[in-house]
Amino acid sequence: MMNIVSLLISIVALIVACLAYQRSGGSIDEMKQKIDDLGLTTESLRAKTADLLNTIEKKLRGEEKPPTDPSSEPPQS
Repeated sequence: MMNIVSLLISIVALIVACLAYQRSGGSIDEMKQKIDDLGLTTESLRAKTADLLNTIEKKLRGEEKPPTDPSSEPPQS
């Protein structure tokens, strides 16, 4: 019973927030665009963080070595 009341209150709060946003001059299309932009920014940040953590992990484990010049490697038999 309490869950249903909480759900109804949250839905009413969401509707009131949308109406207040529209009344202040914002549009739903503008809000959708901002949410989409935020999603792209978040995905970009997530990818950069994953790359950075991968690099840090390799350095801590000692697996990353400085790049070598392929011509300086001994020939393979």
